[in-house]
This record gives sequence, structure tokens and C-alpha cells, in this order.
Amino acid sequence: MKVALVGNQNSGKTLLFNNLTGLNQKVGNWAGVTVERKEGIIKKTGIEIVDLPGIYSLSPYTSEEEVSRKFIVTENPDVIINIIDSTSIERSLYLTTQLLELGKKVIVVLNMEDILKKRGYTINVSKLSNLLKTTVVSISALKKTGLTNLIDILSHDKMEDYTENKIYEKDIEHLISEISARLPSEMVEKRFASVKIIEKDERYEEYLTQEIEEKIQEIEKKYDDYAESIIANQRYNFIENLRNQCVLKTYRRSLTEKADKILLNKWAAIPIFIAIMALIYFLSVDIVGGLTVNLIDTFFNGTDSGIDVTILGNTIATIPSTFEGIGPMTKNAILDAGGSEWAASLVGDGVIAGFGSVCNFIPQLMILFFCLSLLETVGYMSRITFLFDRFFKKIGMSGKSLVPFIVGAGCSVPGIMAARTVEDDNEHKLTVTLTPFIPCSAKLPIIALIAGSFFGTFAWLVSLSMYVLAVIVIILSGWILNKFFIKNKTTSFINELPEYHAPSGTYILKDVAGKTWSFIKRAGTIIVLCSVVVWLFASFTWDFHFIDNTHYFIKDSILMGVGNAFGWLFYPMLGFPGEYFQAAASSIVAIQGLVAKEAVVSAMEVITQVEEGANVFATSTFGFFNGITAFAFMTFNLFSAPCFGAIGAMKKEFKSTKQMFKAIAFQTGFAWILASIIGMFGPLLG
Repeated sequence: MKVALVGNQNSGKTLLFNNLTGLNQKVGNWAGVTVERKEGIIKKTGIEIVDLPGIYSLSPYTSEEEVSRKFIVTENPDVIINIIDSTSIERSLYLTTQLLELGKKVIVVLNMEDILKKRGYTINVSKLSNLLKTTVVSISALKKTGLTNLIDILSHDKMEDYTENKIYEKDIEHLISEISARLPSEMVEKRFASVKIIEKDERYEEYLTQEIEEKIQEIEKKYDDYAESIIANQRYNFIENLRNQCVLKTYRRSLTEKADKILLNKWAAIPIFIAIMALIYFLSVDIVGGLTVNLIDTFFNGTDSGIDVTILGNTIATIPSTFEGIGPMTKNAILDAGGSEWAASLVGDGVIAGFGSVCNFIPQLMILFFCLSLLETVGYMSRITFLFDRFFKKIGMSGKSLVPFIVGAGCSVPGIMAARTVEDDNEHKLTVTLTPFIPCSAKLPIIALIAGSFFGTFAWLVSLSMYVLAVIVIILSGWILNKFFIKNKTTSFINELPEYHAPSGTYILKDVAGKTWSFIKRAGTIIVLCSVVVWLFASFTWDFHFIDNTHYFIKDSILMGVGNAFGWLFYPMLGFPGEYFQAAASSIVAIQGLVAKEAVVSAMEVITQVEEGANVFATSTFGFFNGITAFAFMTFNLFSAPCFGAIGAMKKEFKSTKQMFKAIAFQTGFAWILASIIGMFGPLLG
């Protein structure tokens, strides 16, 4: 007898395999893949057992799922042992419903019964067996209880024979029967194959006739969803009914259940998520920003009028101060030592001003990192993926794609790399292309600078609006790409929701410190380099003549010459400024964002310090901005092509330079159109 051991990851499958076989096992790899293969002989029997890779379904989106399905269908094991984590029965039974459609004997093994009882639950094993129409056994692989009973059932062939279990609505069951009647008589897994044909599984596409295709389309129209999603939803409906009938509670609900009843509520979940994110950005951008930005700016640039402390756009206090600032002090020291004006300007207005303009936002970033890490460690962020799963399916993605988006809020590079968890090729391309649309930590300085300068009391709300806009942009651009270019078919998303638990202070502090230090290193290397380049372009003519700090400098500079080539592109979003050099300077600033998004702020700081040393939006260069044009300019910088690091990650994930350039063109083109619409039509709303 040959037995296949199948189950979810972390269900105790490997422990059960080791307990059943002892030393009677051997380990290798499956042919053609690096997935581990384990097989052995059950102790005191001649029964061969194969431990298949841990999987969540038989929809082969991963190499593990492909191996398991291929073995079960082609190797034809006599019995399938499906081990289930009793504490997560709803998630585990999804795979069970698929295994029961294969036309083979299945033993459902309920593991971790001891943990389940500690949590105040019991499962009516007999009733569950009747409803599933198969053998069900309760064990604890850890405590080795129930194993003798399992071995006895296998040794003496006490398994129930296969009985077709109809779990779908009548119209779908009717279509399954109709398809099954047309399949080859020698095919064992007819019901399984019929369901896969309805799901349009490419491995059974040879059986998908035009007539069947039309009937599937009728069902999709009736339920207003994709066929694969319809099947998945009805599986879960069946599983939910099983849980309600077979899982008995012996005392009050756990804290996780109580919390999820609110946080995952059908109507309240999204508003709660938005409210949580609004609070995070209110704390980071407004409260912390109002207390720290001017303080750090004074440290680098100095003040002779005191340090203003602002909350909700209002100055609540002024700290008396006449500090000169590191930048001016360094410039004066170089000049006093006999250094040239250009050398003093390079260090003070280029290096220090560029680095300082980005460091202004470090406290805000630390609060942002802290809050996001806190939500992740308590178990809330994993639930957010489920909130958006059904939504994302409409644009060719699944909840798996939300993971890269969440990671991308810290940095686009690891966010893009996290898209590797999305196995479907087209869905993977969509996710990689759309991940840079999420405002990462490098873009926060742009948001904070413009929101704080133009929107006062509502700066935090404008900051939040950029993330709401990012979601809209992802949905709209995802729909465009899926509709006209990639045309992806959605995949099912199955994942484990962890219990809520107290956050790990050590983990959070290490996570925040690591991300903050990474940001500082970027500010100290790439950002300084960008600042020096901008300073060089703004301070020298084409014949390398140094220009002094007059407000006419930029018109004669290299910056103006380079900007002239691109400035016209920015006219629609900038509201057609009166001076062409203003658009030229803005184009240079935007181009700097390709190197690093933080460089947008430092470039504006360097340009305006060279000119007047004043607030960037109080200068002739950027003084033409108003709330609408600033919002449009911010929109372009946030949604255009990401920095070079993220572009490199995109190329690696696409494995194609051509695909990378297509993505860059789409991102930048979409950002330009959106920003231009805001710049040209925004004033009409006022």
C-alpha cells in the first residue's frame, strides 16, 4: 500500500511522518526541482508513506503545489492522509475539499487536539466524518496520541470508500456533472478535473470546449465574479457550514476573535484601516514634524529669530535662539581660512544644505517606521491583505500583491523584491510595475515639505490623501494594464491569519533603527552626491565660471541649459509659470528624483539657498507655486519612475530590460497625465 501525506505548512505534517516511520525513511529531491522528497515505511507495517511538500491548495502556483498535485494524480496513491491543524480548521479544510474530489480514499487527521482543547474548543469528529463523507481521526503528533488508531485504520483497511460530496450550488453541480460525463472513462479524478475546467486551469484546457466555455461565462455573469473565485467562495461557504456544525465552543471567544469581529467587519474594516493610517500620518507628519523640523533645520542652517514649534499649522511656541547653524559656520570658517567662495558654497550650500534638508524628516520617518512595525508585529497587517483580496481580483491581482505594497511603504526596492511571493507570471509583472506607486519613506520628505508649506492645519490630511490617491492610482493603472496589455487571470490567495499578540519591543526597536540608519546612509551618500551635482549645475556657467548668489544666477547656469530641454513638459502641471527658468529648475528637481526621491527636497534646498538662502517657496525660483500646482508637482514626483535602485530591482524581477523600460514609460506617462490634469483643471474647482 502506498500512502500520500498531505497538509498545510506548519500543520505538524513532518512530525507525524517522523513518528510514523521512525528511522525507516530516506530523503532526496523530486526530479527536476529542489523541493525535498521524503518517503519511508510506517513502523511495524509494510505500508509505504510519502511526505509531500506543505501546501495550501492543489492549484499549482508554486513548485510545491505542482509536485503534490502531480504525485497524487499520476502516482495514484492508495490512500491520502490529509493532516489538519485543528486550531485553524477553516483554512485547513480548503485543501481537504480539493482532495476529496480526486476520487481516492482520504483520511482526515485532526492534529493539535490538545491545543484546541486548551483554547476552549472541541470538534465533533463523528459529525465531521458524516458531513465530509470520509474517515476522520483526531490525534496529537506532538504528544503521540491517536497514532495507534491511525495505524490500525491503515493496516486493516478501515477507511471509508470514496463518495462524491456535492458542495456547490445546484447550477455549478449540474455543470460539473455535465463536464464529467464528457471526460474519458479511464480518468479517475473526473470531479476534480471538471472543477478545474470550470476554473479554466490550463492543465485541462484540452477538455474546455466552446459550449462549456459559454456555460462558464453564464455562471460568471450570474455571480458577477471570475469562475475560480466563485468556486473558492463556495468552498469556503461549505467549510463555514462545517465549522458551525462541528466545532463546539466551551467558553468565551478569544481576544483574536473579538478583535477580528470588529477589525474585519464587512462594513467597518476599510474605514478602520483608513482611520489607523490617518492617525499614523497625523502623528508623524504633523505632531512630530511640527516639533522637530524647525529644530533640525536650525541646527544645519541657523536662525536669528527663534525656533517656531507648530501644531496643526499653528505656531504654539517660539524657542529663543540666535544659533548660526553648521552650514553658515562652515562656510565662514572656509572663507576665514582663505578658501575660495566656490569652495565655501560647495560645502555649505551643496553638501551640508543637501544633507540637512533630508535629515529634517528623520524624526517623522522614525514615527512612521515605528507605527507600521507595531501593526505588523501585533498581527494586524497580515489581515489587511485579506481586506483587499477581492478588490484586487478585479484588476488581475490577489491579496498576495498587497504584501509588496506594504513592504514598499518603507522602500520600493524590497517591496519590488517581495513580489517574488506572487507565483503567477502576469500577476507578478503587474505587482512589480505597480509597487513603486506606493509612497515610500524616501518620498515622505516631498510630502512633508509641500504639505507643510501650503496646507497648514490640514498638512496631515493632505499627506494621507497621497496614500489614498496611491491606492486609486494602483487600481486604475492596474485595470488599464490588465485590460489592454497584460490581461491577467486572477489567482486564489490563501494565507494564515496569526493570533493577535503583544508586540516585541526589541524587534520593533531593531526594525526602526535598521530602516532609519539605512535612510541616513542614503542621505549621506547618494543625496549628498545629488546635492553637489545640483549645486554644480546651478553655480557654474557652461564655461565653468562661478556665479555669485544673485537671483539671476540660474538663468546663466548649466542648470538652465539642461532644464531647457525638459522644462516645457512641466508647463501643464505648473500652471504655466511666467519665467521659463522656473519650469527648467523644476524639471531638474524631478530628474533628481530618478537617482533618489529624497533628492527632490535637497535639490530644491540647494537651488534656493544658492539664490537667496530662504524658504524654497519664498524664492523667485519656486515662489510661483500655489496649493494646486504644488500638489500636482508632488503627484508627479511620487508616481513617476522610481529611483535607480528600484529600477534595478524591477529589471531583476522582470528578467527583461525591455519590460523594465515599458514599466518606466507607463509609470512616468501615467504620473505626467495625472499631474497635468490636476495642474490644469484643479484651479477650476476653486
